[in-house]
Formats: sequence, C-alpha cells, structure tokens
Amino acid sequence: MIPDLKRELILDALDWAKVVLFAVVVAILLNTFVIVNAVVPTGSMQGTIRERDRVIAFRLSYLFSEPERFDIVVFRGPDDSSIHMYVKRIIGLPGETVNIIDGRVYIDDNPVHLRDDFVHGGISGNHGPFNIPEGHFFVLGDYRANSIDSRRWTNYVSGNSIEGRVIFRYFPGFKNLTNT
Repeated sequence: MIPDLKRELILDALDWAKVVLFAVVVAILLNTFVIVNAVVPTGSMQGTIRERDRVIAFRLSYLFSEPERFDIVVFRGPDDSSIHMYVKRIIGLPGETVNIIDGRVYIDDNPVHLRDDFVHGGISGNHGPFNIPEGHFFVLGDYRANSIDSRRWTNYVSGNSIEGRVIFRYFPGFKNLTNT
C-alpha cells in the first residue's frame, strides 16, 4: 500500500510541476513579446502618471500602425540605449517641425497651438525649432517643468527604440491611459 501511495504522490507532484512550469513559460513569453511591465522612473509625467506607478505597455501596438501624436510610450533612452524605461508622450511626428513659444507647442508653424489639457507644471520660454527626422519622434513629459525630454536630448526618440504604447496603470489602482 505504501509504494502505491508514494507513486501517487510523485505523480501528483509532477502534475503540479508541469502546471507551474507552463505558467512560468507563458509569463516569460508574454513579458518578452506582448507586454512591457514598467515602473515609472521619474515624476516627468506627473498629473497623468506618478513616479513609481506601475504601468503596462503593449508591445504589439505598432505592429500594423505607426505611433500617433499624444500616445504615451515606453522607450529606450535616445542618448543611452541601456536605459530603456523612459515614459513620455509623443508630441511631434517624423518630418514635422516643433516650436515651443512662450510655453505653447506649435507644429509646422500652425498658428493654433497644440492641445495641452494633459499638461501639468508648464514651461515658459521658447525652445526650438526642432526638425524631427524620418523614423523619429519628439516626446515631452506631461509635467514639463520637471521633465528631461526631447528638448534636452541630443537625439530624438527612434521608432525602433519604442518598446510599446502604455495602455494602463495597474498600481496604485487601475487607470486606463489609452484616451489621455
């Protein structure tokens, strides 16, 4: 009787080990190919996302489309690609010229400034013009007074360095970020 019990326990343990191994493999595959699980490193997006919030970005967002203005993205640093957890908002698209005049953002000399209802801690002064090369993007933090972004980097954000589009914050509390 004891050998049968021992055999049964071993088989049960192997069944559980298979389930755990399967779950680990699925989690690794999801984190590698589908999502980016990021901790927001700074307060540069304050008002929309706070420092140390945890967000999920979808890696496949730009598989069949290009990033769009106002998307919040996770990307590797434009001046140091070893830093890959920057979180900023796309403001300027490839081929555009961005000017910041008296703290307001203008695209391609359009007399109407860009929407800025998500901006907290605005900036003053003039910056630019910034001529965005093809395949690159101009990004700003929503808390512009406390953001190191495309205004200060020597390089623009390459489309190849974008890890994914932020879709929601899950800690602390859930917040949908696709429509902000």
